[in-house]
Amino acid sequence: MVTVRIPGPMRSLTGGASSVAVEGATVREVLEALVALHPQARPRIFDDQGRLRRFVNLYVGEEDVRFADGLETGVEAGQAVSILAAVAGGGRP
Repeated sequence: MVTVRIPGPMRSLTGGASSVAVEGATVREVLEALVALHPQARPRIFDDQGRLRRFVNLYVGEEDVRFADGLETGVEAGQAVSILAAVAGGGRP
């Protein structure tokens, strides 16, 4: 099993869970397993073409998957995949 860590703003999509255990050998498989359990999370993670949304950052352990193999980054049992939603803000009021 792989643990998916859910950020606070997305926990309402997972029934309040801060983490969800799923099976998967790649980040893509892990995310697909997550959205199979919690379909309401799909539009927050993937766009209409099935691509990862621009402001969703993923880490396997401490490694940013953008600097590895992206959604094809391998994941081993016992590892954690963390979803971090980027925060954008404006300048000074």
